Amino acid sequence: MILILFTILGLFLILRFLSKTSLLHILLKLFRSFQDCFYVYQSYRVPQFNDLSQENELYGKVSTYLNSLPSLEDSDFTNLFTGSKSNDIVLHLDTNQTIGDTFLGARVSWTIEKSEKNGRRMFVLRLRKNDKRRILRPYLQHILSVADDIDQRKKVIKLRMNVENPTGENGRWRSVPFNHPASFDTLVMDVDLKNRVKSDLEMFLKSKQSYHRLGRVWKRSYLLYGAAGTGKSSFVAAMAKFLHFDIYDIDLSKVSDDSDLKMLLLQTTGRSMILVEDLDRFLVEKSGDVSLSGLLNFMDGIISCCGEERVMVFTMNSKDQIDEAVLRPGRIDVHIQFPLCDFSAFKGLANSYLGIKEHKLFPQVEEIFQGGATLSPAEIGEIMISNRSSPTRALKSVITALQTTGSDAKRVSKRSSDGESVRKSDETVDQGNLFSRDNSVREFRKLYGLLKMGSRRKDEALDLGSVDKEGSRHES
Repeated sequence: MILILFTILGLFLILRFLSKTSLLHILLKLFRSFQDCFYVYQSYRVPQFNDLSQENELYGKVSTYLNSLPSLEDSDFTNLFTGSKSNDIVLHLDTNQTIGDTFLGARVSWTIEKSEKNGRRMFVLRLRKNDKRRILRPYLQHILSVADDIDQRKKVIKLRMNVENPTGENGRWRSVPFNHPASFDTLVMDVDLKNRVKSDLEMFLKSKQSYHRLGRVWKRSYLLYGAAGTGKSSFVAAMAKFLHFDIYDIDLSKVSDDSDLKMLLLQTTGRSMILVEDLDRFLVEKSGDVSLSGLLNFMDGIISCCGEERVMVFTMNSKDQIDEAVLRPGRIDVHIQFPLCDFSAFKGLANSYLGIKEHKLFPQVEEIFQGGATLSPAEIGEIMISNRSSPTRALKSVITALQTTGSDAKRVSKRSSDGESVRKSDETVDQGNLFSRDNSVREFRKLYGLLKMGSRRKDEALDLGSVDKEGSRHES
């Protein structure tokens, strides 16, 4: 009897010792390794990119799924990162790390490896061969379903930027979380124009069958044009958040040639926004190694059909000097103008930045605007932010800035009118040349241009900004 009690006590102490140390964990791993010697295993690779350097969507789904497994916390080591919020801690797999998972009673393992050929990452799935037919396809469908649910709950829009000298591991694109606070609700913008843009985007998302029935690629292109500081970048952010699309921001100065631009487009995914900023500067200055022909093919050539549900956005300060071939329907579907601030937009900014809808200084501000003075929404917004503690001081600062701008504009206008009068006096010296053959040809070309514009109105691209240019106002 005493011997039995001592045996039980000894077993209790041994179990307690094992529970307080890693010896039990080590013994369990040794037992599993010994057990694995009696089974045949099969491996499946999930590479990050395919042979054309296009991102493998399954790789992203597997990564999302594995990073959500509880077994990741129990692994020997892992990576810790901050999440989209400062108080979030996110666990991520590291290279050569292995974690286990179970599905329908079968045990599988995942390892993240690097290719010796190009240094790119891949997931390796390892499972018993006699379990393959029973669980492989259902297990992959389970991964896709769980990953989609996680993406819907934790949708994080990413901003992707092309790099000039890519490494084999990550390809041409680098990505960061896109946390821009702008949305259609925060934009100071004509309500009718805002609703038309939102309706156009919603219609696009629901029109897959219509595009296919018409034999057209399922994409939509927008041109945002206006002076610097009128809110084009904020509008792009609002579009991306409304659509829940990642943004591919293409820097044309880092594109080596036309073929490189095509490859960048091939490496983008569906349900994404392709952004090219300051396109007018590139076209007018002819900077960079991409030709006009290469850009046109990028916008609506045969290469643009390799991928669907894309929105292309181009920004310009002005479209006056741009070749009509760039702006034609099909390449640019919707034109949206971003004008400088007027009194109506100023009131919207004052409401957003200062929380005031009326003020005794508003009539004075309105009078200055009617006199021709103006500033960009970004300039007025910065003045209001700097003086947000005192709305009266903020409005007085805006008035001073507008008066200064108005005075400068009047001086420039006076110099222009003086120069024009000098040119007119010079032209009166030889009025006979006004009806010379060259001038007649020039006047005919002008008339032909007007006739051509009139005949082209029926198939013009949709210009949302021109419907009510004075009423459309945007935030910085």
